[in-house]
Amino acid sequence: MVKVLLIDDDVELVEMLREYLVGEGISATAVHDGERGLAEVLTGGYGLVVLDVMMPRLNGLETLRRIRASSWIPVLMLTARGDDTDRIVGLELGADDYVAKPCTPRELTARIRAILRRSQAPASAELPALLEAGLLKMWPAQRRAEWKGAPLELTSTEFNLLEILVRHVGQAVSKKRLSEQALGRPLARFDRSIDVHMSKIRSKLGTLSDGRSHIYTDYRQGYRFIQD
Repeated sequence: MVKVLLIDDDVELVEMLREYLVGEGISATAVHDGERGLAEVLTGGYGLVVLDVMMPRLNGLETLRRIRASSWIPVLMLTARGDDTDRIVGLELGADDYVAKPCTPRELTARIRAILRRSQAPASAELPALLEAGLLKMWPAQRRAEWKGAPLELTSTEFNLLEILVRHVGQAVSKKRLSEQALGRPLARFDRSIDVHMSKIRSKLGTLSDGRSHIYTDYRQGYRFIQD
């Protein structure tokens, strides 16, 4: 069973969320500050982290920064409703997705399940052993990627997005489809999550010989991967 770590200083809220998750068959542990949360993450005993932005001692964004220095565990951020800055910064630092507070236990659980479903590889028989596009290689069953012969470090969501583009190399894939298949949720109006994730992937891949990005934006169509 995958264990979920809840890091939030709102003791009453996080206990309610923990009890709901346990009732839904998801093992969950709660801690109430960033420093202790970081220490728990680094034990390696968890499969997903739910991380609040606003906390004492070590806030959520700095906690995420330190997590990403050594781990690519899926991270779901809890942000204040309407605070686009925290959402974008969290995604840029490597969060897989976010949920705006206040949120219901059912909404949070659904989002957790969506991330877990996409970060855990299905049976290898359902997946091609290897996907290749130019200098990019991806092993979906192993959740592993290489770029120019070197390991390519990707968050769970980045891997999902890039895998979808590689499966449709040279073709535009809509943001709506990317959101539904990679994030496990409908695309919301004015949601910039996909754009931020794509920006991160672009920076990791660099550019083509002519200076263009490997991830091309088709106006009103979506994104497509261009191989060398």
